[in-house]
Parts: sequence; C-alpha cells; structure tokens
Amino acid sequence: MRILGIDPGYATVGYGIVDVRNARYHSLEHGAVVTRPQDSFPRRLEIIFDAVYAVMKQYNPEAMSLEKLFFANNKTTAIGVAEARGVILLAAKKAGVPVFEYTPMQVKQAVTGYGGAHKPQVQEMVRRLLCLQSIPKPDDTADALALAITHGQAAASPLRRSMLAGRR
Repeated sequence: MRILGIDPGYATVGYGIVDVRNARYHSLEHGAVVTRPQDSFPRRLEIIFDAVYAVMKQYNPEAMSLEKLFFANNKTTAIGVAEARGVILLAAKKAGVPVFEYTPMQVKQAVTGYGGAHKPQVQEMVRRLLCLQSIPKPDDTADALALAITHGQAAASPLRRSMLAGRR
C-alpha cells in the first residue's frame, strides 16, 4: 500500500510517501512545502494546494493520512491551519485519494508503542522503521512520515481491512 502522510500547516506542510509491503516500510519521498510570510494568505493556500496535488499525481497514493486538528491555545493559528487542511483535503478529493485522520496520541502509539512518547522518540522510530541515515528535517517531515506509518499499521489490522472491504 502506498500512503501519503501529511502534517498540515500554512507556513510548513510536511509530507512523506511510504510504501508498506509485508509489514515493511519504505520511504519513497519526503519533504516540506514552505510558504513565505510575505505572501498573501490566499497565495499561501494556493501554493499548498498545488504542491500537495502535484505529489499526489506523481506518486498515486492509495490513501492519505492526515493529522487531526487540535489546538488548545492559539485560535488564530488554529484557523489558519484549518484553512490549510481544507485545501489539502480538496487536493485529496480532486486526486481521488481517500483520507484517514489520526490524533497525535494515535501516531505516537502506532510508531513507538506508547501514546505518551515524546517527539524525539517518535522521530527516532521513524528513522529506524524507514531505515534512514538521519531523522528527516524539518520536524514536519518526520511527523508526516509518522502519519503514513500510522496508517500502514491501522490499514493492516483485520478490523480496518474489513471496513475497507465494505466500502468497495
């Protein structure tokens, strides 16, 4: 299964394409879409849409794994990230890629086996699971790869397989 993991934002959107075969993970591509603060917000959203859509068209993922939005403090940031998530979801819809959402705790649990893991622990497990020389940078990229791995774990479960079979 080919999975696109996305860590949404409007300044930086991390992405990672992971192939999952026989419980092994292989990173095909990872990086970040970075927008400039001096660009208008609509322009930043356009850049995000175009870049994410291009990645989808190039790699044809079978699923997109996206972090669920949760902000407790900064409502202004939350609104901007929510708008960025909107254009990311639109790109997935236009490309025909099904979307699956996971909380940060679900990602930590899937990647490290512990829902209370710290960011460096998750990043190191991403590096190990994907046999990478170093932890991907920026952090948003490592988070996106962790999201892809999370869906790989979830998609392999008997419950998820039966749910997906019911959709067809």
